[in-house]
This record gives sequence, structure tokens and C-alpha cells, in this order.
Amino acid sequence: MLRDLGFTVLDADALGHQLMEPGQPAYDEILTEFGADLASADGRIDRRKLARIVFADPTKLNRLNAILHPRIREAMLRKFAEWQRANGRDVVFVEAALLVEAGFDKELDGLVVTWSNPEQQLERLTARGLSEAEAKRRIAAQLAPEEKQRYATYQIDCSRSIEETRRQVAVLAEIFRAPR
Repeated sequence: MLRDLGFTVLDADALGHQLMEPGQPAYDEILTEFGADLASADGRIDRRKLARIVFADPTKLNRLNAILHPRIREAMLRKFAEWQRANGRDVVFVEAALLVEAGFDKELDGLVVTWSNPEQQLERLTARGLSEAEAKRRIAAQLAPEEKQRYATYQIDCSRSIEETRRQVAVLAEIFRAPR
């Protein structure tokens, strides 16, 4: 929604996926840590297979995060510096499920926490093709919404209608467009 309103949004998950591509910094380390059989026929890491491994074992998830998070942080900060050189002090948003958990919130000027109730989280993840068990493991790997809300500068309640969510995002956009 923020992209549709003209804001720059950095997708941290997509950045992490790029860092796992063949020839990229995390690729060899992930295959060494979790097994060369994660590489599919085209040489790419099978992210679904990797997800099944790490979300079934918190220790393995922590290891993957230790490999990826510092690299994502570096790439994120490089991208911010690039945008700042090009656009000055423009508003940029970071989209990430584990922003607080990874400590990335400390690099930002504020934090917008979007949330919905646990039943909706489960429903939305299963609608994207995860089994209920996989979805529950992913939800368990994140801070609870009420915990994340304590870190929030702004909140968007996504538990109501899509129209209500759009209204809240539009209000937030106006806040950031207002002269400072």
C-alpha cells in the first residue's frame, strides 16, 4: 500500500533471497551449514526445503539468521546510503517480518508495526500455501504482536477490512508527507 502511495519500500525478505543466490555471500555458507542437497537442479537454494528444516528447529533457525541477518543489515544500510545520495533525506520504509527480532529497528528512525490477530495470521499463511503446522512454526518464530507493538512508533491494525487498513495507511502517508 505504501508503494502504491509513492513511497520507497525495501523488502528485506527479497534482499535475503538475493543474498542466497549462487555466487552471493550467503550461498556457500548456507549449503555448508544445511547440506548441499538444498541446491536444486538449477543450482539455487530450495527455499521451501530450507524453511522446512529451520522452522522445525529453533537452533537451525538461529543459525540461518546468524548467516543472513548481518548481510541483510549491511545491504540495507548500503541501499539507504544510495537512496540518500540520490534523493536527500527521503522517507523509506523497510518491510520485514523479523525487523525487531533481528535488531534492524535500531537502525531506523521509527517503526511501523502492522498486526492482525493470531487466527488471521494463520489463515493468511495457509492461504499462501503453508500447512497449518508450518504456519504455526513461522508465527512462533516471531515476537507476539503485542510485544512488537511496544516497539512501535506507529501501528496499523490489519485485523479489520482491507478498506480500513488502506485508510490507516493513508493517514500514515499524510503524516510522512507533512512538512517537517
